[in-house]
Amino acid sequence: MSKEEERQRIGQRIADLRKAKGMTQQDLADVTGNQRNHISRIESGKYSVGFDTLQAIAEALGGTIDIIV
Repeated sequence: MSKEEERQRIGQRIADLRKAKGMTQQDLADVTGNQRNHISRIESGKYSVGFDTLQAIAEALGGTIDIIV
């Protein structure tokens, strides 16, 4: 799997988990201390997310990084 495909897979997983929790991108951004457009770029696979941000997102979604990757 290429890096781009992996970014897209992770982004889609985050989007799916966020929607399952009934959260908007803005909700997730607020909880993680990010901006909504940053969450959008992560979910679309256009941005390679760092470990700390990935961990904050996972915690906001009620789990650990392994629920995303």
